[in-house]
Amino acid sequence: VVGMSTSPGRGGLLPAIHAGLGECGGKNVSPPVEWRNLPQSTRSVVVTMKDPDGAKGGGVVHWLAYNIPATVSSLAAGAGNETGPGITVGKNVSGAQAYRGACPPPGDTPHHYIITVTATDIEPGRLPAGLDANGLSAALAGHTLNGSTSVARYGR
Repeated sequence: VVGMSTSPGRGGLLPAIHAGLGECGGKNVSPPVEWRNLPQSTRSVVVTMKDPDGAKGGGVVHWLAYNIPATVSSLAAGAGNETGPGITVGKNVSGAQAYRGACPPPGDTPHHYIITVTATDIEPGRLPAGLDANGLSAALAGHTLNGSTSVARYGR
């Protein structure tokens, strides 16, 4: 089983540093994520963050990180902000290939941010840059080995 820790803070709240810049109240820093006990045949890991409450219930993709080698067991805060060695960051809701911090409308009930770590049998670096959530889901079909989720909340 993939074990995961996102350090969501007390009461499952997403620390404000992981929220968007400016009016969102944060610094737009991707959250730290760690995992362990990957299945033996894992070749790469995928990390995603989605807000099912966003877009009036339509859902918002905040973060897609993939092509992470199975030899890696964590991402430090900010390590997933953009594509770099050992990580490809896909398209968020705005189409940017970057982490997009939490930014629920003021006064909304705190939104839920679902962070998922998925173990895959795909060779690191094999998935192309620029995938959106649908493209990533299609590429992962038949290649996932195990996954784990954590939920944090954020409101303003």
